[in-house]
Amino acid sequence: MKTAALTARTRGVSLFCLSRTATSCALLAAALLSASSAGDRLWAGETPQQQDARMQWWREARFGMFVHWGLYSGLAGTWDGKPVGTKGGMEWIQQRVKADTDTYAQCAIPLFKPSADFARQWAELARDAGCRYLVFTTKHHDGFALHDSKVSEYDAGSVLHRDLVREIVAAARAAGLRVGFYHSVIDWHHDQYAYALSKQLPHPLRGKPYPNGDRDHAKYVQYLHGEVAELMANYGPIDVLWWDYSSTDFQGDEAWRATDLMALVRGKQPKIIMNNRLYRIPQAGFTGMGTAAIAPQLDRKYGDFITPEQHIPPTGMPGVDWETCMTMNTTWGYSDHDQAWKSNETLIRNLIDIASKGGNYLLNIGPKGDGSVPQQSVDGLRAIGAWMRTNSESIYATTASPFEKLAWGRCTQKKLADGRTRLYLHVFDWPADGKLLVPLQVEKPAEARLLAGAQALAVASGQQGTTVTLPPTAPDAIATVVVLDVAGQFKTLPAPAQADGPAKDKPH
Repeated sequence: MKTAALTARTRGVSLFCLSRTATSCALLAAALLSASSAGDRLWAGETPQQQDARMQWWREARFGMFVHWGLYSGLAGTWDGKPVGTKGGMEWIQQRVKADTDTYAQCAIPLFKPSADFARQWAELARDAGCRYLVFTTKHHDGFALHDSKVSEYDAGSVLHRDLVREIVAAARAAGLRVGFYHSVIDWHHDQYAYALSKQLPHPLRGKPYPNGDRDHAKYVQYLHGEVAELMANYGPIDVLWWDYSSTDFQGDEAWRATDLMALVRGKQPKIIMNNRLYRIPQAGFTGMGTAAIAPQLDRKYGDFITPEQHIPPTGMPGVDWETCMTMNTTWGYSDHDQAWKSNETLIRNLIDIASKGGNYLLNIGPKGDGSVPQQSVDGLRAIGAWMRTNSESIYATTASPFEKLAWGRCTQKKLADGRTRLYLHVFDWPADGKLLVPLQVEKPAEARLLAGAQALAVASGQQGTTVTLPPTAPDAIATVVVLDVAGQFKTLPAPAQADGPAKDKPH
C-alpha cells in the first residue's frame, strides 16, 4: 500500500525545509513573525465591548456540530481484523494499538475514500438540526491533515489529490453555517515531535526511544505554525479555532510557542474565537488532567471559552464562556462496534440543559471513511431538528436560568424590547394535576402561553410562587415549552427539596 516514496514525502517541516531553498524557509519564518506581531497589536487593546461584539454570534448560537473525521474513520474501530473495543475514542486507534506511523498509514489510507458529495450532506444535516456552526478536524493526533498543505505531504492534497478542508468550508458556508477548525497540536506522525517531553500526552510510542534518533521539537513547532498559517490564510473568514490539547507537564509556550501561535491566528483572523486548550493551567480554566478538571475562570489571553468534555457542569460556569462537547455514542471517530447511542430524549434535553446554564452544545458526529454519517447520528440530529423547528426561540440568543433548580425541567430567558423578561419553561415532567409551580414572585400579573401553537394559559400568583395551568397532557413528551412573560421586577424563590431533573432520562 504505502510506498517508501510516500513515507519520504510525509515527514513534515524538516524535510520541507531541506527540500526547498533557505530563502523559502526564511520567507515562511518572516511571514509567521509578521502575523504574530500584527496579532499582538490587534488584540492587546481589545476592550470588553469589542470582545462582546466579537463573541456575540457564538453566544447566541448555542448549538453547533462537531465532526471527527480522518484516516481513523475508515478503520472503523477495527485493527488486524478484530474490534479494538466497543466503547471509547476510535480516533485514537493508532495509539490504542501502539502502531508506528508507517504501519498505521499503510492500513488506514486505502480505507479513507471520501465520496464526492460528503461535505454537502454534513452541512445540510447540521443546518436542518438547528446547528448554527460546524467545527471539524483539520488534523487530529495522527498527524494527517485534511487540507492541501505546502509544509507537509502527509495530507489530503498529497495523498488524495483533494483539499477536503476547502470542500467542507464551501459546503458549510453554502448552508449558512459558521465554520470552525479543530486542530491538534499533538502529532503522532511528525518525525521531530518530541513525545518524550511529556509523560501525560498520548503517543503510540510513548515510553520507547525515538525511532529516528534525537528529535528537535522546535522544528515540529515551526511546522505546526506553518500548517496553521496555511489554514488561517487560504480559506476565507474562519470563525472558531478549537485547539486540542495540552497537559500539565507540557503546555503553552514551552510546548507550542502558544503566545506566538495565537498571535499568528489573530493577525490573520481578527474576529476568530479560540478555545483554551493550548494551555493546562488554572488561569486557563484547568485544575489538572482529565475532562472533569475544569474551573469557571479564564484569563482571556489564554482563550475565549472553556471546554467541558462529555459532561455538563452542574451549575454552569458563571462569568465565563463555555461549550460542552459531547459524542452521540462513546466515540468521537467512527466505530462499527460502538452501539451505546444516546436517546433522542437525552440529546434534546442536553441541549436544553446546557442552554439553561448559559453554555453552548457542540454535538459530535463521526462519519465513516467515505464521509457518510451513521444512520443513528442522522436520526438523532433529525429529532433535534424537529424539536428545534418549533422551539428554537427558547434556545437561540437566550441566557442562563434565573432559578437555582427546577424540579420539573429547565428554564432559559430573554430580555424583551419592551423591558419585560421572557422565561422559557422547558417542562420535562408534566404535572399530574395540571398545575406548574414556578418558584417566582412577580410585581405585576404575568402572561403565559404554549410556545407551540400559542395557546394562552391561566396564571396565578401566590406566596409559594407563580402557578401556570397546563393542558391535561403534554404536547411534547420530551420537552414542552411554556412561555412566561414577566413585567417589572421579580424574585426567585428556593426550589422544593426534591431530585433534580427528569425522572425518566436525565440529561448527560
